[in-house]
Amino acid sequence: MEQRLILNIGREMGSGGRELAQCLAQILDLKFYDKELMHEASKDSGICQDCFEKADEKPQKVWYSRFPFFGDPGFNGLSNDALFEIHYRTVQRLAKENDCVFVGRCTDYILREDPACLNIFVHAPRDFRVQRICQSMNVNKDEAVQIIEKADKLRSSYYNFYTNKEWGKASSYHLCVDTSLLGVEKTAGWVAEWVRKVRG
Repeated sequence: MEQRLILNIGREMGSGGRELAQCLAQILDLKFYDKELMHEASKDSGICQDCFEKADEKPQKVWYSRFPFFGDPGFNGLSNDALFEIHYRTVQRLAKENDCVFVGRCTDYILREDPACLNIFVHAPRDFRVQRICQSMNVNKDEAVQIIEKADKLRSSYYNFYTNKEWGKASSYHLCVDTSLLGVEKTAGWVAEWVRKVRG
């Protein structure tokens, strides 16, 4: 593809959204950023990566670090707003440097004015997601349900807070896909073809 391409992938827990994003990155030869974003934000800011990991896709809170914030030795409290601002700038930098796939973390909102972006939401029925979590995390059904409910609640709260939009609502995305119909890999192949047709 000659024109720039950025894919922003939102996902329900257990839907296979991360795996689908990885497949898309391989098929379309794009850089892949999921938790790698926290490493990049840490590198950009000089703040320990652990701070970003603790605040990852979680609602407003203040995290504390042994390291000074932006050179101020008198302040070691890191609010999610401060971390989000760093994350915001890091996403914008990476999007300018490479064609890439971002997983979650409000990247569709951060890059909302970039015409290179296509925003995709990955979902699936509860039973499908529970089965996947049971297998991937070696937990029972009840534990899988709790994991899904907690993760989805945190992701939606984080997204809704920072974007003033509704996480998972179709109107927020260019495409919503159900991975239970074809499976994750075949769905990724279908989405890749859709991207090629949309971007010509």
